[in-house]
Amino acid sequence: MNKTNIHNKNKKLFVASIAIVFALALFVSPMLSIDDALATHNKENKAKQSIDQSQSSNQNAGCVSGGTTFLSCNNLSFQHQKNSGSNALAQGGQGGNSAEQSISQSQSSSQNSQVVSGADTIGSGNNINVQNQQNTGSNALAQG
Repeated sequence: MNKTNIHNKNKKLFVASIAIVFALALFVSPMLSIDDALATHNKENKAKQSIDQSQSSNQNAGCVSGGTTFLSCNNLSFQHQKNSGSNALAQGGQGGNSAEQSISQSQSSSQNSQVVSGADTIGSGNNINVQNQQNTGSNALAQG
């Protein structure tokens, strides 16, 4: 055998030895772990989970006219929120479990309209606000 073949065999043997050491470390480490995040037996579990949706609309309008004011100074606000997903939480273990879970939806609208006109104010100075909230998902919690 020449020196090149011996060197390549030694290099392969070294790489294989390191791979075996890493494989053993990955296999044994979960068994020796003191604070395993995946299985917290006899430990306290805490979880916070939420889905929050919020919308806000602030509108102001002011019109001053010497004649007829037609379809002016109107505030329109259309807000829609839909949650069709799920909010699921599960905990296990023998320790104390603590969980906070919520689905929150909020909407607000502030509208102000002022019209000063020398004649008719047809269709002017209206505040229209349409709000819709829909949650067709589920909010499930299980503790063991």
